[in-house]
Amino acid sequence: MSLLIRKVRAGEAGLVLGFIRELAAYEKLSHEVEATEAMIAAALFSETPRLFCDIAEWDGEPVGFAVWFVNFSTFAGKPGVYLEDLFVRPSHRGKGIGKALLRYLAQTCVDNGWSSLKWAVLDWNAPSIAFYKSLGAVMLDEWTLCRVSGDALARLAQDV
Repeated sequence: MSLLIRKVRAGEAGLVLGFIRELAAYEKLSHEVEATEAMIAAALFSETPRLFCDIAEWDGEPVGFAVWFVNFSTFAGKPGVYLEDLFVRPSHRGKGIGKALLRYLAQTCVDNGWSSLKWAVLDWNAPSIAFYKSLGAVMLDEWTLCRVSGDALARLAQDV
């Protein structure tokens, strides 16, 4: 059995969107997926990409992905990686694929002299939390993730 982690290729926006939908179903958030294949392709493959994706292949079959973007820590004075999505198909979990994707991203940070690798995890997802802790991740319980979207985002924009 062989594992390969590689950059997403042009023409694979549909594959990425498929993984996004599988992840959303697992997280019981399918109703929140608004992305289209065209939107994903534009984000990944424009002249100045805003999004990056690594694909995990097991024996040549795509079985997982990591979607991320570059963020910036003002405290560290350096960029870092924010991992938006990490997903491995259930049939391939327990094979070290998720860990390999995270190692790949960690190496991306190290190679570029970046400060950190960050992500969020749903508080009910005990298996993932335990997995992340086993890799040395620290849960930042003192921080609360905030989001403004949809109508609230439009209202906030009008208030400026």
